[in-house]
Amino acid sequence: MSLPRVDRPELPEYMTWEELEQLPEEIAAQIELWDGRVVWVRRGPAEHQVFTNRLWAALEQHTREVNRTTPDQCWRVTTETNVFLGENGKIDFLTPDFLVHRCLGSPYQDIRAADTLLVGEVLSPSNTQSDMESKKARYAGAGIPWYWEITLAREESAIATIRAYALETRPGELPPGVRPLHPANYLMAGEWTRADSTGIRISFPFPIAIDWSALEF
Repeated sequence: MSLPRVDRPELPEYMTWEELEQLPEEIAAQIELWDGRVVWVRRGPAEHQVFTNRLWAALEQHTREVNRTTPDQCWRVTTETNVFLGENGKIDFLTPDFLVHRCLGSPYQDIRAADTLLVGEVLSPSNTQSDMESKKARYAGAGIPWYWEITLAREESAIATIRAYALETRPGELPPGVRPLHPANYLMAGEWTRADSTGIRISFPFPIAIDWSALEF
């Protein structure tokens, strides 16, 4: 998420949603709650916002086509919107850079993990691998079927890699007595770089075809 530069105030380690709502918008927008724990979101460069918008526009074209041709499906694409991980309550949420969710019955409803088909994160050079692995594990634990990860190039304003991950539907086999650290996991289902001249092509969760020219800075 790309956010304006605002000094971070001293806050308690844990907060409620109601307490978060009392903060100035420019502060609250930089915070996620992980089971009530305050987690600050890293700021990104201008490229981060541009490429988030490029992915949104590309996916928007595809969801509109699905909505038009498949009447029993209705999807929406948005950016930087809170996804609440529990069935109720608001003390556990993440804010992906872009997401695809089912059409909701009325305006201004909260988006829950159960409504969400795909979440995506645009990784700037300042993002650490440990930060993103923790966030990815939370998405998986909430049962969100698809996770996309976009890595930006370090030496130019461009996307280096796009990876699509599918949620593992059954646990993998481990040696006797070994238990996984997380109950759910994503497995890589697609990976693309600019060396792939045909662009991004994948059939799931619905047919997606994105040319690299649509993702230029």
